[in-house]
Amino acid sequence: MATVSSATLARQSLELLKKYTACDIADALLKLHVPNAGFLSDLKLYAPSGASTNGQVTIAPASTIVFASKSGRDTTQLPPGNIPVGRHYVDLTEPETIVVLSQPDGQRCAVLGGIMALRMKVLNAKGIVVNGRVRDMTELQSTGLPIWAKATSVVGAGAEAKPHALQVSLDIDGTIVKPGDLVFSDPTNGVVVIPKEKVSNVLDILPALLEADDRVKEDVESGVTVHEAFKKHRG
Repeated sequence: MATVSSATLARQSLELLKKYTACDIADALLKLHVPNAGFLSDLKLYAPSGASTNGQVTIAPASTIVFASKSGRDTTQLPPGNIPVGRHYVDLTEPETIVVLSQPDGQRCAVLGGIMALRMKVLNAKGIVVNGRVRDMTELQSTGLPIWAKATSVVGAGAEAKPHALQVSLDIDGTIVKPGDLVFSDPTNGVVVIPKEKVSNVLDILPALLEADDRVKEDVESGVTVHEAFKKHRG
C-alpha cells in the first residue's frame, strides 16, 4: 500500500486550515490549553493595504529572528548568537516561511525596512510578522507580502538593535513561537500561531466547534437566550 508523505500531509493540512478564521483557530487552541490561544496581540497589518488582501489567509511555517540591543543589556536573556560571521541575516531567510522577528522592548527604531522585506520576498518568504517596529511603508506595500507589526518608525535598526540569532524559540508576550510552527495570518482578524505538534488536534476539533457555534447562532436568532444556547450546544 502506498504511503502518504509528510510533505503531502502538510500541504493537505494547510488547505484544510484555509477554510477557517484566526478566531476559529484560537478557539481550538484554547480548548487545547495553548498559552494565549496562540494569539500574537497588538499587531497591525501594514502591508498590503486592507482592500487588496481580499480577506486572503496566508499560512506557512515560522522561521524566527531575535534582535538584541546594541547596548548589550539584554543578551543574558537571549539564546546564544548563531549568525555566521560575514553573512547578513536576511540572506539566510528560509523560503516558504513566514518570518517572525522579535525586537527588544522599548526601542524606537525599526527592525524591518524596505530593503530587508524585498530580500525576504526574493528568497520566497510568504509573509513577515514583527514584534516591534517597521519603516518604509510604501516599499513594504510594494512587496505584496502580508507584513504585520506593532508600530512604525523612521529610524533604522542600526540606531538601537542588531540581529542576534536565527531559528530559535521566541516568547512574544507569553505566546511561544518555534521554528516550524504554523503562522496563520488572517488579514481580517489577526495572527495566531499553531504549535506544529498541535496541528492535527486543531483540525480534529474545529468542525465540531464550528457546528456548535452555528447551532448557538440559530437558537439565539430564534429568541433563545445565550445561556440556554451555550448550555445546549457547548456543554
